[in-house]
Amino acid sequence: MKCERDCPGTIEDGYCDTCGLAPRAGTPTPKVPAPREATGPSVRTAALSTRTSGSARTGSARTGSRRRFGGGLVDIAPINQADPATAVMATAEVPESKRYCAKCGNAVGRTRGDRPGRTSGFCPSCGEPFNFTPKLVKGDLIGGQYEVVGALAHGGLGWIYLAVDKNVSDRWVVLKGLLNSGDEDALAAAVAERRFLAEVEHPNIVKIYNFVEHDGAGYIVMEYVGGESLKGILKERRTANGGNLDPLPVDQALAYVLEIMPAFGYLHDRGLIYCDFKPDNVIQAGDQMKLIDLGGVVHIDDHDAALYGTVGYQAPEMATLGPSIASDLYTIGRTLATLTTDFRGYQTTFADSLPDRGEFDVYRRFESFYRLLLRATAKNPGERFVDSAEMAEQMMGVLRQVLAADGTPQPAASRLFTGELRTDLRSETPRWQDLPTPLIDLTDPAAAFLASVTVTDPAEVLTLLRSAPAETLEVGLRGLRALIDLGVRDGSFAGARQECGRLAHTYGDDWRIAWYDGLLALAEGMYMEARQRFEAVYSALPGELAPQLAIGLTLELVGDNTAAAYYDVVSRTDPSYTAAAAGLARCRLGAGDRSGAVEAYNRVPGTSSAYRSSQVGAVRALVRAHASAVPDVDALATAAALIERLEVEAAQLAALRAELLEQALRNVAGKATLPAAVLGPDRNGNIRERDIRFALEEAYREMARAAHGDEKIRLVDLANASRPRTRT
Repeated sequence: MKCERDCPGTIEDGYCDTCGLAPRAGTPTPKVPAPREATGPSVRTAALSTRTSGSARTGSARTGSRRRFGGGLVDIAPINQADPATAVMATAEVPESKRYCAKCGNAVGRTRGDRPGRTSGFCPSCGEPFNFTPKLVKGDLIGGQYEVVGALAHGGLGWIYLAVDKNVSDRWVVLKGLLNSGDEDALAAAVAERRFLAEVEHPNIVKIYNFVEHDGAGYIVMEYVGGESLKGILKERRTANGGNLDPLPVDQALAYVLEIMPAFGYLHDRGLIYCDFKPDNVIQAGDQMKLIDLGGVVHIDDHDAALYGTVGYQAPEMATLGPSIASDLYTIGRTLATLTTDFRGYQTTFADSLPDRGEFDVYRRFESFYRLLLRATAKNPGERFVDSAEMAEQMMGVLRQVLAADGTPQPAASRLFTGELRTDLRSETPRWQDLPTPLIDLTDPAAAFLASVTVTDPAEVLTLLRSAPAETLEVGLRGLRALIDLGVRDGSFAGARQECGRLAHTYGDDWRIAWYDGLLALAEGMYMEARQRFEAVYSALPGELAPQLAIGLTLELVGDNTAAAYYDVVSRTDPSYTAAAAGLARCRLGAGDRSGAVEAYNRVPGTSSAYRSSQVGAVRALVRAHASAVPDVDALATAAALIERLEVEAAQLAALRAELLEQALRNVAGKATLPAAVLGPDRNGNIRERDIRFALEEAYREMARAAHGDEKIRLVDLANASRPRTRT
């Protein structure tokens, strides 16, 4: 607009570009635009507030000192605290690229032509005053108690200062701007309204000591937390990498954020929403992580509070629905994304979305991590995690999968699924009946009754369920499983399909209903539908192994060898899922990878009831011809040594020797020279066909001793046929 001071200039940044003066008093300011979504790095909005339904469970906070984060799984070196005085800025100024209006988010204070940007003025878009010059200088005494040392940084609410508390042993404190207003009554009201922050006390949250006023401005007095923010850690990695971005390894990023999750649970339990979580606002101090900058914390039911957030991190619904537990969880997901990738465009192109999985190697390598981010940052708040405890639980599961990728198992009992129902590694095809099953929700009114239903016949189960004390979701799920089993026996799944539809209509989208719907689809042979159901469960529970096992099994049933990737993650993370090891072995054999199949069988721990059958599987993987994998001399020798170590019944041992020797005969017929080790570890030199036939004859006779009837006769005939011709 024109200057209107008898000069031809125009008002820019609140001042005339010709005479340099501010507009005359009474000059109308530009019309303030309607509230909109954030466009600058930091945005302030006034919006309604709603709360996401669900419990606010929280994990216990760590109070002791330790160096291992992420449930004790990740080793993180502590950061030594430097002298606080060295953290003060030598020159307190805000770079032009970071000057934005605190009200509308538009750029202010920028260079125009030869004129450098102003550090103070008025926003040309909405008329809001701005001032990027520190209000406090070294030596100022605030509230008669806090002596300013210097500026530490500039944040969304203004400058942050380091000071010394002259009343409490000269301890270091931080002063953070709360409100800049010429209205003393408004200032006093703002200070009083924020005093609830002094009641926040948690080991992972910076402590609020006091609130003071000085020259028309209010300040929060906080504990000084030395150390380094996650943003600072990223900057240090970038510098060490020659100026190129070097994101955090996924395990470290998860470990850092997991340490801070109890703080969110603490706040949410008290009806407080943090609002502005990002790498800048969490610090590693020594061997502990702390949330800092509580200036944006609001009560969840405060509909009138001004809200602060940062573009690229703030949930898209904040401008219309206001803060909620779900909006905080969104910021956590976005923080994990920026910590682990070169996430360019996170404030523009991808301001409220994630790049495709193929864009980053960490997303391709760790599908569960990508799914974790997708759920945390879903545009619909109702599709995000219910609370911080649920998100932390899934993060821990994802962390275990990430760490297991290097070959070190990271097993942990699931709180949502049972283990495998049965284990039979002798099966040549996967069995969906062996999949884990969801655990009963102990808060369900019928949980105690269901625990008393111990019969296994599906018809009997359905009869008992008619006397359930209440018709609950858990009762319905138990009945649905019984109807599926009944359909397998009777050949009709109409009842199961009807009940599944009823549960979905009554209880809505629940991952447990989707799980049983997937089992029903498997029983019906509808494999693509089953995969869709299990994919939905996996997206809801990315830290759980059971959905990935189910997806692997479903893919194997349709002959899709990508099943191996899911089996690999499951068995590598928790070897007690022996069905995953067997499935991986089958997939690898199908691809001609004999040694890989043996490696898969060898993942089954020696303490497992399936260990012996896994070793039998390893022998057969070495001996049998699978696809293009024709057994070679080394494979047969390895199988012979493995047979010698097996602790199984004599007849089964003899059967394995027979399989080995039958293949050895085929190799000899192919003119291969076999080492004597094929017949046992104590043999030396090479062997001839004659030696193999004598050994094979003995194996068949050993099998015949334990057989009966026609089978005994068949084995004796095989022994006689195998015996080499000899002179009488």
